[in-house]
Amino acid sequence: MRAVIIDKPGTVHVGEIADPTPKPDELIIKVGACGICGTDLHIMDGEFPPTPYPIVPGHEFAGEVVAVGSDIQANNGKKFTVGTRVAVDPSLYCGHCSFCRAGHGNLCQEWNAIGDTVSGAFAEYVAVPAANAYEIPQHVSFREAALIEPVSCAVHGIHRLEPRLGDSMLIVGAGTMGLLLLQLALRGGASRVAMLDLNTDRLALAEQLGSYRTATDVADLLAIEPLGFDCVIDATGVPKAIEAAFRAVKRGGKFMVFGVAPSEARIALSPFSIYNDEITIVGSMAILHSYQQAVDLVSGGAINTKAMLTEAFPLEKFSHALELVRQGKGLKTQILPNG
Repeated sequence: MRAVIIDKPGTVHVGEIADPTPKPDELIIKVGACGICGTDLHIMDGEFPPTPYPIVPGHEFAGEVVAVGSDIQANNGKKFTVGTRVAVDPSLYCGHCSFCRAGHGNLCQEWNAIGDTVSGAFAEYVAVPAANAYEIPQHVSFREAALIEPVSCAVHGIHRLEPRLGDSMLIVGAGTMGLLLLQLALRGGASRVAMLDLNTDRLALAEQLGSYRTATDVADLLAIEPLGFDCVIDATGVPKAIEAAFRAVKRGGKFMVFGVAPSEARIALSPFSIYNDEITIVGSMAILHSYQQAVDLVSGGAINTKAMLTEAFPLEKFSHALELVRQGKGLKTQILPNG
C-alpha cells in the first residue's frame, strides 16, 4: 500500500509499504480522511521526543473497517464487522503503570499513540486496536469524523479547566484548536469569549463562530476588560504568546496551557502574581475519557464542521499540504489517502 513515510526529521516521501494484517484484537481500517495537526509539524522537524524514525504519521482519522482480528470475530463480531464506519482514538496506554491505574492514561509512563510513535493513518490502510474504534453514524462524513480526535482533545481541555457557568474567557490562538475550544466554551455556558491571534482571517471566522471580541494585541482586550478574564487558554504553544496571555487572567482566575510548545521552551511568569492573585495554572495533554463525548458533539451538530474544514489533498501532496499548515494557511487541512 501507499503511505507517507518520514524517514528522519526533515525527510519525507510517499512510498510502498506492506499492507497491515490484524492482530487478534485489531481492526484494519481503510482510511477515509486524516487531518494534519501541529504535532505532525513537530514530528517532521524532530521536535516530538517520543517519535521513532522512520514513521508513518497521522493520528486524526476515520475510515471503514475492512478486516477484523480473530478475537473480535469470536467475541465481539456484532460490534465491528467489515463495512463498519469508525473514528479512532489514537491513544495507546500500557494499562498497568501507576498513572494508568489512577485513571490518568494520558500521562502513561509508556505512552504511545497511533501516528506519533507507531504507524499511523497517512496511508491507505492502518491497523488499530478495536478498543480504540468508535462507530460513527451514516450522516457524518469521514472528513467530519476525522475532526473528532481534535475535538476530543478540546473536550479534555475544558474538563481540565473546569470553567464556571457565566465565566468570561480569552482564547489565544484562533487555529483549529482555539476555534474548537471557542465553540465548546460557548456551548458550555461561557458568558463571553474573546479571541487573540495575529491572523485576521482567522479572527473573522472566530467572530462568525460567536467570539464577542477579537484582537491582535492583548492590550486591546484589556482596555475592554480591565480586570481581565475568568479563564484564559493559550492554544499556541508560543512562549511569548503564553506570557502575554498570562497578563489577562483576572484575580482568582484560571490559566491553561493547551498549545504544544517545544520541550526545551521556557516562559517567565510572576510568581508573586500567582500567589497574590490566587491564579490557578493547569495543563491539558491529549485525550482522556473524552472521545465518546467528542463523537456525540460532532454527530449532534455542536461543532460547525463546515467552517473548520478547508482543503483536502491526496497522499502525494502531503509535503505541499504540510507546508500550507506551516504557513498558517487554511484551517483544518486533511489528506484523503484513498481518493
